[in-house]
Amino acid sequence: MGRTQLSTVVKLLRKQYGLTQEDLAMKSGVGLCFVRNLEQGKPTLRMDKVNQLLDLFNYELTATRKQCDKLKSTEKVS
Repeated sequence: MGRTQLSTVVKLLRKQYGLTQEDLAMKSGVGLCFVRNLEQGKPTLRMDKVNQLLDLFNYELTATRKQCDKLKSTEKVS
C-alpha cells in the first residue's frame, strides 16, 4: 500500500496532537486496525469512518469536482 495525501495528513495531525495510533482509535471511536490501514494508505476504507476520525481534528472528507469531465469527453456509441 502506498501513502496517500489523506494518510499523510492524518499521520501529521496525530503526531501534532501527540497521539499514538491507539489514542487516536480510542478518541475517535474507530478500531486500531482502521487507523493503521488509513495511515498506510489502504485504498478501500469506509468514508463514514474516515470522517468520524477526521471529525476529531475538525476536518471532513468531501468530494470535489475535477477540471476534466470524463463523461463529456467520451463519444456516444450508437
